[in-house]
Amino acid sequence: MKRFFTLILLVVAFVIAYIVFMFLPKFITDGGPLVVALITITIMLLTYIVERILTLQKARGHAPIPNFYRSFIMAVKEDKLDEALAICEKQRGSAAAVLKAGLEAYMRGKKMNLTGEKRLAETQRSIEEARLLEVPFLERNLFALSTIASISTMIGLLGTVIGMIRSFAAMAHQGAPDAVQLATGISEALINTAGGLFAAITGIIAYNIFVNRVDSFNYSVDEGAYMFMEIIKEKEAK
Repeated sequence: MKRFFTLILLVVAFVIAYIVFMFLPKFITDGGPLVVALITITIMLLTYIVERILTLQKARGHAPIPNFYRSFIMAVKEDKLDEALAICEKQRGSAAAVLKAGLEAYMRGKKMNLTGEKRLAETQRSIEEARLLEVPFLERNLFALSTIASISTMIGLLGTVIGMIRSFAAMAHQGAPDAVQLATGISEALINTAGGLFAAITGIIAYNIFVNRVDSFNYSVDEGAYMFMEIIKEKEAK
Protein backbone atom coordinates (compact mmCIF):
# COMPACT_ATOMS: atom_id res chain seq x y z
CA MET A 1 0.00 0.00 0.00
CA LYS A 2 2.84 2.37 0.90
CA ARG A 3 4.70 1.64 -2.36
CA PHE A 4 1.49 2.13 -4.34
CA PHE A 5 0.94 5.51 -2.69
CA THR A 6 4.52 6.55 -3.43
CA LEU A 7 4.19 5.47 -7.08
CA ILE A 8 0.91 7.34 -7.54
CA LEU A 9 2.36 10.41 -5.84
CA LEU A 10 5.41 10.29 -8.12
CA VAL A 11 3.27 10.13 -11.27
CA VAL A 12 0.89 12.88 -10.14
CA ALA A 13 3.77 15.10 -8.97
CA PHE A 14 5.54 14.66 -12.32
CA VAL A 15 2.42 15.60 -14.29
CA ILE A 16 1.85 18.68 -12.12
CA ALA A 17 5.54 19.61 -12.35
CA TYR A 18 5.50 19.37 -16.15
CA ILE A 19 2.41 21.58 -16.37
CA VAL A 20 3.92 24.13 -13.96
CA PHE A 21 7.18 24.08 -15.92
CA MET A 22 5.36 25.07 -19.12
CA PHE A 23 4.08 28.28 -17.49
CA LEU A 24 7.23 29.32 -15.65
CA PRO A 25 9.26 32.39 -16.71
CA LYS A 26 11.95 31.79 -19.31
CA PHE A 27 14.82 32.44 -16.91
CA ILE A 28 13.65 29.40 -14.90
CA THR A 29 12.89 27.14 -17.87
CA ASP A 30 16.44 27.86 -19.02
CA GLY A 31 17.41 25.48 -16.25
CA GLY A 32 16.53 22.63 -18.59
CA PRO A 33 14.56 19.41 -18.10
CA LEU A 34 16.09 18.75 -14.70
CA VAL A 35 13.95 21.61 -13.37
CA VAL A 36 10.93 19.34 -13.92
CA ALA A 37 12.60 16.68 -11.76
CA LEU A 38 13.32 19.25 -9.05
CA ILE A 39 9.72 20.51 -9.09
CA THR A 40 8.52 16.89 -8.93
CA ILE A 41 10.51 16.00 -5.83
CA THR A 42 9.61 19.34 -4.23
CA ILE A 43 5.90 18.53 -4.67
CA MET A 44 6.50 15.07 -3.18
CA LEU A 45 8.42 16.64 -0.32
CA LEU A 46 5.63 19.09 0.50
CA THR A 47 3.07 16.26 0.29
CA TYR A 48 5.01 14.15 2.79
CA ILE A 49 5.40 17.14 5.10
CA VAL A 50 1.65 17.78 5.10
CA GLU A 51 1.00 14.06 5.64
CA ARG A 52 3.38 13.96 8.63
CA ILE A 53 1.79 17.05 10.19
CA LEU A 54 -1.71 15.56 9.90
CA THR A 55 -0.57 12.12 11.11
CA LEU A 56 1.23 13.43 14.20
CA GLN A 57 -1.72 15.68 14.95
CA LYS A 58 -3.99 12.64 14.80
CA ALA A 59 -1.57 10.62 16.94
CA ARG A 60 -1.85 13.14 19.78
CA GLY A 61 -5.58 12.57 20.05
CA HIS A 62 -8.39 14.98 20.84
CA ALA A 63 -7.31 16.47 24.17
CA PRO A 64 -3.79 17.61 25.14
CA ILE A 65 -1.80 14.57 26.28
CA PRO A 66 -1.05 15.88 29.81
CA ASN A 67 -4.80 16.40 30.39
CA PHE A 68 -5.54 12.93 29.05
CA TYR A 69 -2.93 11.34 31.32
CA ARG A 70 -4.29 13.24 34.31
CA SER A 71 -7.85 12.02 33.72
CA PHE A 72 -6.78 8.47 32.91
CA ILE A 73 -4.46 8.06 35.90
CA MET A 74 -7.04 9.52 38.28
CA ALA A 75 -9.68 7.06 37.04
CA VAL A 76 -7.29 4.10 37.45
CA LYS A 77 -6.27 5.24 40.93
CA GLU A 78 -9.93 5.38 41.96
CA ASP A 79 -10.38 1.89 40.49
CA LYS A 80 -12.83 3.23 37.87
CA LEU A 81 -11.44 1.04 35.11
CA ASP A 82 -14.49 1.28 32.84
CA GLU A 83 -14.29 5.06 33.06
CA ALA A 84 -10.57 4.94 32.27
CA LEU A 85 -11.34 2.78 29.24
CA ALA A 86 -13.97 5.28 28.09
CA ILE A 87 -11.43 8.09 28.46
CA CYS A 88 -9.04 6.22 26.14
CA GLU A 89 -11.78 5.61 23.58
CA LYS A 90 -12.72 9.28 23.64
CA GLN A 91 -9.12 10.47 23.41
CA ARG A 92 -7.98 8.20 20.56
CA GLY A 93 -4.46 8.66 19.25
CA SER A 94 -1.33 6.59 19.81
CA ALA A 95 -0.93 7.23 23.54
CA ALA A 96 -4.54 6.30 24.18
CA ALA A 97 -4.20 3.16 22.05
CA VAL A 98 -1.19 1.97 24.05
CA LEU A 99 -2.79 2.59 27.45
CA LYS A 100 -6.09 1.12 26.29
CA ALA A 101 -4.34 -2.09 25.25
CA GLY A 102 -2.67 -2.36 28.64
CA LEU A 103 -5.86 -1.55 30.53
CA GLU A 104 -7.90 -4.11 28.56
CA ALA A 105 -5.27 -6.78 29.28
CA TYR A 106 -5.37 -5.92 32.99
CA MET A 107 -9.18 -6.02 33.11
CA ARG A 108 -9.18 -9.30 31.18
CA GLY A 109 -6.73 -10.76 33.67
CA LYS A 110 -8.98 -9.78 36.58
CA LYS A 111 -11.98 -11.42 34.95
CA MET A 112 -9.99 -14.59 34.36
CA ASN A 113 -8.83 -14.54 38.01
CA LEU A 114 -5.17 -14.62 37.06
CA THR A 115 -2.60 -14.09 39.76
CA GLY A 116 -1.34 -10.56 40.29
CA GLU A 117 2.04 -11.40 38.78
CA LYS A 118 0.46 -12.84 35.64
CA ARG A 119 -1.89 -9.87 35.30
CA LEU A 120 1.04 -7.48 35.44
CA ALA A 121 3.01 -9.55 32.94
CA GLU A 122 0.08 -9.66 30.48
CA THR A 123 -0.49 -5.93 30.90
CA GLN A 124 3.15 -5.13 30.22
CA ARG A 125 3.20 -7.44 27.20
CA SER A 126 0.09 -5.81 25.73
CA ILE A 127 1.57 -2.34 26.21
CA GLU A 128 4.80 -3.36 24.43
CA GLU A 129 2.88 -4.93 21.54
CA ALA A 130 0.73 -1.81 21.15
CA ARG A 131 3.85 0.38 21.14
CA LEU A 132 5.42 -1.77 18.42
CA LEU A 133 2.31 -1.23 16.30
CA GLU A 134 2.23 2.53 16.85
CA VAL A 135 5.91 3.33 16.26
CA PRO A 136 5.87 2.50 12.49
CA PHE A 137 2.77 4.67 12.16
CA LEU A 138 4.61 7.60 13.75
CA GLU A 139 7.82 7.09 11.75
CA ARG A 140 6.17 6.46 8.38
CA ASN A 141 7.58 8.49 5.45
CA LEU A 142 10.46 9.91 7.49
CA PHE A 143 12.82 7.81 5.36
CA ALA A 144 11.18 9.32 2.26
CA LEU A 145 11.92 12.83 3.54
CA SER A 146 15.58 12.08 4.12
CA THR A 147 15.85 10.33 0.75
CA ILE A 148 14.33 13.27 -1.11
CA ALA A 149 16.69 15.67 0.67
CA SER A 150 19.66 13.61 -0.52
CA ILE A 151 18.37 13.09 -4.07
CA SER A 152 17.52 16.75 -4.58
CA THR A 153 21.10 17.71 -3.78
CA MET A 154 22.38 15.23 -6.36
CA ILE A 155 19.91 16.39 -9.03
CA GLY A 156 20.83 20.02 -8.40
CA LEU A 157 24.53 19.16 -8.64
CA LEU A 158 23.92 17.26 -11.89
CA GLY A 159 22.15 20.29 -13.34
CA THR A 160 25.03 22.50 -12.22
CA VAL A 161 27.58 20.27 -13.95
CA ILE A 162 25.54 20.10 -17.15
CA GLY A 163 25.19 23.90 -17.16
CA MET A 164 28.92 24.37 -16.64
CA ILE A 165 29.67 21.93 -19.46
CA ARG A 166 27.45 23.98 -21.74
CA SER A 167 29.17 27.19 -20.64
CA PHE A 168 32.65 25.85 -21.30
CA ALA A 169 31.50 24.48 -24.64
CA ALA A 170 30.34 28.00 -25.58
CA MET A 171 33.71 29.43 -24.56
CA ALA A 172 35.55 26.85 -26.64
CA HIS A 173 34.38 28.39 -29.94
CA GLN A 174 37.06 29.94 -32.08
CA GLY A 175 37.02 33.70 -31.92
CA ALA A 176 34.42 35.27 -29.64
CA PRO A 177 32.53 32.92 -27.28
CA ASP A 178 28.88 32.19 -28.01
CA ALA A 179 27.33 34.64 -25.56
CA VAL A 180 23.84 33.12 -25.74
CA GLN A 181 25.04 29.59 -25.04
CA LEU A 182 27.36 30.85 -22.32
CA ALA A 183 24.55 32.71 -20.57
CA THR A 184 22.19 29.74 -20.97
CA GLY A 185 24.72 27.37 -19.45
CA ILE A 186 25.39 29.60 -16.47
CA SER A 187 21.64 30.13 -15.97
CA GLU A 188 21.04 26.37 -16.09
CA ALA A 189 23.76 25.75 -13.53
CA LEU A 190 22.52 28.38 -11.07
CA ILE A 191 18.82 27.52 -11.37
CA ASN A 192 19.43 23.82 -10.74
CA THR A 193 21.74 24.63 -7.85
CA ALA A 194 19.11 26.87 -6.27
CA GLY A 195 16.31 24.33 -6.83
CA GLY A 196 18.34 21.45 -5.43
CA LEU A 197 19.41 23.43 -2.36
CA PHE A 198 15.85 24.60 -1.66
CA ALA A 199 14.47 21.04 -1.71
CA ALA A 200 17.41 19.68 0.29
CA ILE A 201 17.26 22.35 3.00
CA THR A 202 13.48 22.02 3.32
CA GLY A 203 13.72 18.22 3.50
CA ILE A 204 16.49 18.20 6.10
CA ILE A 205 14.72 20.74 8.33
CA ALA A 206 11.40 18.88 8.06
CA TYR A 207 13.07 15.52 8.75
CA ASN A 208 14.84 16.78 11.88
CA ILE A 209 11.68 18.46 13.19
CA PHE A 210 9.58 15.34 12.71
CA VAL A 211 12.22 13.01 14.18
CA ASN A 212 12.37 15.25 17.25
CA ARG A 213 8.58 15.23 17.51
CA VAL A 214 8.39 11.45 17.20
CA ASP A 215 11.10 10.97 19.84
CA SER A 216 9.31 13.35 22.21
CA PHE A 217 6.01 11.62 21.58
CA ASN A 218 7.51 8.16 22.17
CA TYR A 219 9.00 9.42 25.42
CA SER A 220 5.59 10.76 26.43
CA VAL A 221 3.94 7.41 25.66
CA ASP A 222 6.58 5.58 27.69
CA GLU A 223 6.01 7.99 30.56
CA GLY A 224 2.25 7.37 30.51
CA ALA A 225 2.71 3.60 30.33
CA TYR A 226 5.19 3.75 33.23
CA MET A 227 2.76 5.72 35.43
CA PHE A 228 -0.02 3.27 34.61
CA MET A 229 2.12 0.24 35.44
CA GLU A 230 3.30 1.77 38.71
CA ILE A 231 -0.28 2.39 39.82
CA ILE A 232 -1.50 -1.14 39.09
CA LYS A 233 1.64 -2.56 40.75
CA GLU A 234 0.70 -0.64 43.89
CA LYS A 235 -2.82 -2.01 43.67
CA GLU A 236 -1.59 -5.57 43.26
CA ALA A 237 0.81 -5.18 46.18
CA LYS A 238 -2.04 -4.35 48.58
